[in-house]
Amino acid sequence: MIKKPAFRKLRGYAFDPSMSIKMDTADINDIIYKIPWEDVGIKGYENVPIGEYIEIVDYDPTIQKFYEPLNLNDPYLLAQDGIDPSESNPMFHQQMVYAVTMLTIINFEKALGRKIIWSERNIWEKDEMGRTVFKGVKYVQRLRIYPHALREPNAYYSPEKRAILYGYFNSQSNDESKMMPDSLVFTCLSHDVIAHETTHAILDGINNYFNNPTNPDMLAFHEAFADIVALFQHFSFKEVLKNQISRTKGDLNSQNLLGQLAQEFGSAIGNYGGLRDAIGKVNKETDTWEPLKPDPSDYKTVMEPHARGSILVAAVFDAFLTIYKNRVADLIRIASDGTGELKKGELHPDLVNRLASEAAKAASHVLRMCIRALDYCPPVDLTFGDYFRALITADVELLDDDRRDYRIAFIEAFRKRGIYPTDLKTLSIESLKFGELNIAFHVKGRKLELIGTNISKNNTNKLIAIIGTYLKDYASEIKFISDREEIFDITNKFIWGDPKRKGNGSLYKRINMNFENQELFAEATGLSFISNYNSLGIKHYVEDGIQTQTPKFRIQNLRFVSCVGPDGKLLNQVIFSIVQTAHILFDEKYTFQTPFQDVNNLEYKRQKNHYRFLGGCTLIFNLDTLELKYSISKPLIVFEKGKEAALNVSKINKELKYRLRDAYYMKNDFNSYFDNSPENEPFAFLHQH
Repeated sequence: MIKKPAFRKLRGYAFDPSMSIKMDTADINDIIYKIPWEDVGIKGYENVPIGEYIEIVDYDPTIQKFYEPLNLNDPYLLAQDGIDPSESNPMFHQQMVYAVTMLTIINFEKALGRKIIWSERNIWEKDEMGRTVFKGVKYVQRLRIYPHALREPNAYYSPEKRAILYGYFNSQSNDESKMMPDSLVFTCLSHDVIAHETTHAILDGINNYFNNPTNPDMLAFHEAFADIVALFQHFSFKEVLKNQISRTKGDLNSQNLLGQLAQEFGSAIGNYGGLRDAIGKVNKETDTWEPLKPDPSDYKTVMEPHARGSILVAAVFDAFLTIYKNRVADLIRIASDGTGELKKGELHPDLVNRLASEAAKAASHVLRMCIRALDYCPPVDLTFGDYFRALITADVELLDDDRRDYRIAFIEAFRKRGIYPTDLKTLSIESLKFGELNIAFHVKGRKLELIGTNISKNNTNKLIAIIGTYLKDYASEIKFISDREEIFDITNKFIWGDPKRKGNGSLYKRINMNFENQELFAEATGLSFISNYNSLGIKHYVEDGIQTQTPKFRIQNLRFVSCVGPDGKLLNQVIFSIVQTAHILFDEKYTFQTPFQDVNNLEYKRQKNHYRFLGGCTLIFNLDTLELKYSISKPLIVFEKGKEAALNVSKINKELKYRLRDAYYMKNDFNSYFDNSPENEPFAFLHQH
């Protein structure tokens, strides 16, 4: 019996179509993507590009036409590694989108140690009193992709539709020598655009609160992170990498294709080179390319999301360059007879191969570091400084010996651009790493069962044990499951309880029933698990239509993480986030006025000066050492000695200033993003050109 192949090979562009009609890039732009094999097509649609993660619907609404679907199972297509690259063939457009989307998903799964699951849909139903009540979440198996959805220079991920919509348009190039005037440009043929939009969709599935712009870094982070993924995926293209190393004589800090994003798209809308460039730009006066010089003042003054995001991209790319140079320093010394200066002329092919190998390894490590850091971020109000700390913490957790000084490279790159965490007094690996709680939950004998609600404040360890043993059960049940829907169902059963088993305790109930008035837990999480929560504008938890006397909160992103580090270290963790909302009123100066008490009577919805302030924490349980190791918090409440817990007013005022006052007075082009209506499409507006 012939086994299924390990990979599906598909032709595509390494960059975009424009690179295939240039003498110096034509031989490297046409590549073959190797995608892990999956059976494509479903019953009734066997010859349609529908896989486990995505479905491609090629309908063009501008001409009201369905294009013929690509049959990925066609034997002739399989025999020749897919359709030849073609700008005019819609089936190749589908092939390109499928290949790059799946490559991006694979890179995330390798780094995170788990399956990618798209953002779920909330289920709302009317109760007996006519009130709309949250009834749970619905699994979304496939991301829908439309290669020809728009006749405009845009492409975006739609959180509302759980879909990616690609546009096409007539070019408006400023330089006719670079692009034919009025030629059609398809965003679905750019590796960078596809990887960028897929990353937006994956981020939304990991944490949809990252879409909430509570500070200037939130939108910028989404853009920057999507660019980082697109940028570093280029380093997995072996022939492209060798070509660019040969052209730059191993100096990737000089002008090269690997540092640019979406070349054709950028040129078509009137910009030089790539849409964004991580390492340099063209001087308009001299018409020559110049490397960017880090300016720490940019982080304080640049607010436009793409421009602000480029600061983070540049910092990560700078760290990569430092790491790469350290990895190849010995090779350069050998090749230059110890001078460090390579001779004129072309590099020896063997040296090019070795330099390319080191660049690919460094890029792969950096990309995985960047992706893994997502698990160590707070669930709300993320800043570049928070992400900086998450990068360091995630790497320390997985790798004990940083013998190549990756962490120092990141510290240096972020420092050059003025990106610092706000709550540190010193800058070192030890201080940047999030502080450990190390609350043990080891329990001898039989497994702890759910116990009563009236537990003294000194029993925090025992309470953590209630959560910990439950999470161990979750890890045991899910660790060998590969079906994504089954993972989703098991996860939600543990979060909300199993509806088939009445009285079965859930993670939500374990926290809700046992951490009431537990100040130690409240201080660790920064959330209101205290008696005066209602006076702080926090709702009561309602179960089966009955109001309880415990605070409302949300549990999200429960996941089991299993990763193996470069030195063989195995990481077994269960991670989840808790998010809580305080309803507050603000005055005419957009500053905090008072908590909106008794919010359960729904009166707050009629208040024009009402604002919902979010706090949250990410809890990381180490299953090997049996301890709650980290609580990475954005506090909703603050504690002062001798006083009752109070809302984090300084943070509220800062957020109100950014979200409401500045957005109104500055007439920011991105004001429409701040409209929280479900019809709003943040990325559609953000990506317009």
